[in-house]
This record gives sequence, C-alpha cells and structure tokens, in this order.
Amino acid sequence: MSKALVVANWKMNPATFREAKKLFEATKRAVTISKGSSVVVAPPAIYLRELRAGYTGRQLAFAAQDVSHDAGGAHTGELSLSQIKEAGASYCLIGHSERRARGETNDDTRKKVAAALVAKVTPILCVGETKRDAGGEHLEGIREQLRAGFTDVLSSAVSKVIVAYEPVWAIGGEEAVAPRHMHEMAIFIRKTLVALHGEGALSLKILYGGAATEQNARDMLRHGDVSGLLVGHVSVDVERFSALLQSISK
Repeated sequence: MSKALVVANWKMNPATFREAKKLFEATKRAVTISKGSSVVVAPPAIYLRELRAGYTGRQLAFAAQDVSHDAGGAHTGELSLSQIKEAGASYCLIGHSERRARGETNDDTRKKVAAALVAKVTPILCVGETKRDAGGEHLEGIREQLRAGFTDVLSSAVSKVIVAYEPVWAIGGEEAVAPRHMHEMAIFIRKTLVALHGEGALSLKILYGGAATEQNARDMLRHGDVSGLLVGHVSVDVERFSALLQSISK
C-alpha cells in the first residue's frame, strides 16, 4: 500500500523565521518517526527558500500556498512558478477556499493549473462548498470548480493533478465530514472528471481537507477513498501533527 500524502498548510504561520525553523525541525522529527506518510510542507512564501536550502533529506517536499499564472512582469505582490520552483517548491496549492474568498475565480484556477503543469510543478487543486444542502445543489458548484480547473489539462496529464476536497464550513474546526460522505464525494469527483477526460481520471489522487485532525485521519484514509490529507491548523501544532502522523502509521 502506498504512503498517504499529507500536505501541511501552515497558512500565515508562524510569526517569525526562528519559529518557522523550530516548527520545521519538529516536523522533520515527526516524519522520521512516522512510517505511513509522505509529507509536503507549505510554509509562508517568505520562509520557503531558507527552509528548503537548509534541508538535505528526502522525506519531505515543499509546496507554495499560491502562485501566479503569469510568467513575470508588472504584477506587484505575485510570485511566478519559476520563482517558487527555484525557491524549492515542487507542489503548489491552487484555489484554496481562503484564496477564493479573496476573489480568486474558477478561471484563475484554470490558468494556474495549466501553467503549473507546464512548469512541472504538481498542482493541488482545492474544491469544496461553503455550505451543504439536502438537495445536493452544492454539487453543481463543485462540478464547476472541477470543470474549470481541468479545462486546459490534457487527458494524458489528468493524473498529474491532485484534487483536495475541502468543505469550507469545516475548515479550522474539529468536526470533519464523515468518511462515508467523503467516499461519496470521491466517487462524484472521479465521475465528473471521467466525463471530461476519460478513464485516466480514475487514477487521480484525492486529498481530504477541512478539520483533518489526529482524531479522524486514520478513519478518513481507511474509509474515505482518499490518498491523503490537507492539514491546516493541526499542522502548526507540533504535538497534534505528530499524533496525526502516528495514527496513520498504525
């Protein structure tokens, strides 16, 4: 059985590089003890280069939390794919709900996913609903997020994109979606992408994000039909993140 992919999204934490280095050292120790997961650390961009430069191991990889689809030019405050790649990122989060809340559109994610593939950076496309309704209307929004994100992806490259499902209403809390509901969502995601790109979409990696904790990680991986987890607030809590990795190893 392949290792679970765990993406540690530090968001805008911690406050200083000294704290970031301390957190990274603790994360390295936790990964060394754990045997059931491959970990990708997504620190604030300002810390990415120095953390990567100081790391000589092979157990960890790095991700950028966001990126521009533009190659360069007059785009104040943006980072290009060549810049994050040169700084050490081999993955990039795209369309995270917190970015969408600040105005990122489906068309933006379309451009970013396509550009990341060209740059040979693995895109992690985040999709999810702000609220769930009994009639299933929220599924149409997720379908549109998926369609847009994969519009410019060649069918032969579908498996090079990772999809992270994050129910927005669960993010930052302690109560995740039930694994059986995640299993249903995974089927829906694959069905949507098979309709767009054929059977190759069946091998797609899907992550769960949204209150992914040490309490629910193991059950989600066993019963949720996912290849890994996108971990937010627990990833900056050393004891809890270590416990999450240990739960996966059992």
